[in-house]
Amino acid sequence: MEMNGEVNASRFKTICVFCGSSQGKKASYQEAAIELGRVLVSRSIDLVYGGGSIGLMGLVSQAVHEGGRHVMGVIPKTLMPRELTGETVGEVKAVADMHQRKAEMARHSDAFIALPGGYGTLEELLEVITWAQLGIHDKPVGLLNVDGYYNSLLSFIDEAVEEGFISPKARHIIVSAPTAKELVKKLEEYVPQHERVISQHSWEIEHSR
Repeated sequence: MEMNGEVNASRFKTICVFCGSSQGKKASYQEAAIELGRVLVSRSIDLVYGGGSIGLMGLVSQAVHEGGRHVMGVIPKTLMPRELTGETVGEVKAVADMHQRKAEMARHSDAFIALPGGYGTLEELLEVITWAQLGIHDKPVGLLNVDGYYNSLLSFIDEAVEEGFISPKARHIIVSAPTAKELVKKLEEYVPQHERVISQHSWEIEHSR
């Protein structure tokens, strides 16, 4: 959205990006990571990600950092050596393990976006979707479906809805788009439709003890 030639700031202060530590075979994946970083910068959005400078993680973080926005990389201490993750730009937050990594990334973010990735990306993505379904958070979750990379996953989820394992309203948790600009716009417009299993307030009280 523009006014007098200036881009309005987003409703999101920070977005968490899940993505591969590999660059993938297609140049379009790498281009999408860089473009996502540039879109975040254009909307004055900071980045939280899994840390490091390799693969798509490195491309999106470098684009945001070079654009002057804050970058936080959350890395388990066991993955801190440079030969494993490369050198992280911006702020580095070391955590004890993978579980704490996901919790910290979620805590510091207003929304989530998954770029193409492998097992780790899928695990992070599905966990925040499950948290949304349970009512632990109501933050938007987006898939950047570059060149149809996530078509098979979306088809599987639609099949799960058809077979009665996911409710139609819970299917609405996942927002997808082929470009970064379109995806951020959809996330801005997202309104939860699903029924929460537990209250967010109850969860926060339980886990603050």
